[in-house]
Amino acid sequence: MSRIFIGLMSGTSLDGVDGVLVRLSEADVPLSVDILAHAHRPFQSELMQELLRLNVSGPDELHRAALAGNALARVYAEVSQSVLEQAQVAHREVTAIGAHGQTVRHRPHEFDATGYTLQINNAALLAELTGIDVVADFRSRDVAAGGQGAPLVPAFHRAVFLGSGEYTVAVLNLGGMSNMSVLARDRLTFGFDCGPGNVLMDHWAGVHLQQPCDWGGHWASSGEVNECLLRAMQDEPYFAMLPPKSTGRDLFNEQWLRDCLQRADAGALKPEDVQASLAELTAWSCEDSLRRHAPDARSLLVCGGGAKNDHLMGLLVRRLPQVKVESTEAHGIPVDGVEAVAFAWLAQLCVDRRPGNLAAATGATGPRVLGAIYPAGS
Repeated sequence: MSRIFIGLMSGTSLDGVDGVLVRLSEADVPLSVDILAHAHRPFQSELMQELLRLNVSGPDELHRAALAGNALARVYAEVSQSVLEQAQVAHREVTAIGAHGQTVRHRPHEFDATGYTLQINNAALLAELTGIDVVADFRSRDVAAGGQGAPLVPAFHRAVFLGSGEYTVAVLNLGGMSNMSVLARDRLTFGFDCGPGNVLMDHWAGVHLQQPCDWGGHWASSGEVNECLLRAMQDEPYFAMLPPKSTGRDLFNEQWLRDCLQRADAGALKPEDVQASLAELTAWSCEDSLRRHAPDARSLLVCGGGAKNDHLMGLLVRRLPQVKVESTEAHGIPVDGVEAVAFAWLAQLCVDRRPGNLAAATGATGPRVLGAIYPAGS
């Protein structure tokens, strides 16, 4: 048996919303995934800038966050309608929408020992606009149970990519942040955030190229890695932390990069050399994570926007000569659709009242049902 879900994801890269209409099997392992339609909507500049500003404290935050949630829900509704029209599926045939929301703060375990994670959204408005049940707020239940609230995709990666289990497989998502799932041959599955993925490279390209990203990594490939800057960035204590661990723009942001440039006395560097160094940092942190936490991995499946960065993919291949590095496209799921499918699957688990987290990945005290359900109107 199978059911149809919509999955919606807007990540820390702030490049927009990816949505999928997907038919999912009832079984978890192996999970059958049939993608019926896939759509992407870039954020309008005004909304993107507001979401970026909400990552730090500012005036009238509650009011601005509420309006940003409304605007995001409308984009989500547009993407949902797009995938329904592509597949010629009626909204009543969809069991639920899994809508992640836009993370603007991620501070688990801080302040009062519990901390919080905050994803802007208006799931009630999305249910009203689409006429479909919406599952949202996936991460806070895990944080309440002592976890990081992230990463949540390792369980999905296990269900889809584990295969025969004859050898260890790692799945690397290169979004705004990079996160890795380790699917061990002994069936143990865990995951963690490696560090910055595209977020710093995108920022630097925006400042110097007035572009949302360094398309294909061509600009980075024209520069030379500055070893002093690279070492200054590698000194960040986060990289040495043991899993479970997660991070976001709260740490790896424009100020963090400025501090590293200052410590390395790199103010006179060519902009393309800084970009090359940022790409090297991302590749190094992923290689270091794999060697330390999955040294027997023979396969690395890469997804996320960074999988389209030829220069970054080349750096990973060069750094990991004993590992087969390939995109998830080879396994039937487009690189920019993996996380959207994952949240469609997490919505299915929530509807069925089944746990969606892996304590080995998040550090929670145990399995928990993730998400809150907003029923569609009658």
